[in-house]
Amino acid sequence: MTHTRYAEIAAYLTKDGSEIRELMHPAVHGNRLQSLAEASIAPGRRTQLHRHALSEELYHVTSGSGLMTLGESRFKVGAGDTVLIPPGTPHCIEADGAAALRILCCCSPPYAHEDTELLEAD
Repeated sequence: MTHTRYAEIAAYLTKDGSEIRELMHPAVHGNRLQSLAEASIAPGRRTQLHRHALSEELYHVTSGSGLMTLGESRFKVGAGDTVLIPPGTPHCIEADGAAALRILCCCSPPYAHEDTELLEAD
């Protein structure tokens, strides 16, 4: 399938605690080399610190604001910002505004729960 509709995609929780909608994923849609999802983090919440051994990720913030932890760095992000997360890099993101933080996440190779290593306890 080469076309999806946002309204028809059910959300689920990932291993790191964010709510995800898989906009395009090989396991469902037939694409091969990457996945595209929208993550939503509620105000005052953050994902768990984690890393991916294989996947390179791009986070593109579409709305809200947050605090990104990327390796040893911590910095503010907001709508229009894009962050590169190299494979093996510990990362998490916190929604620090009054509204949910919404992020487009592109992963190559595609996102897989098995490639997610949590670096802190629940």
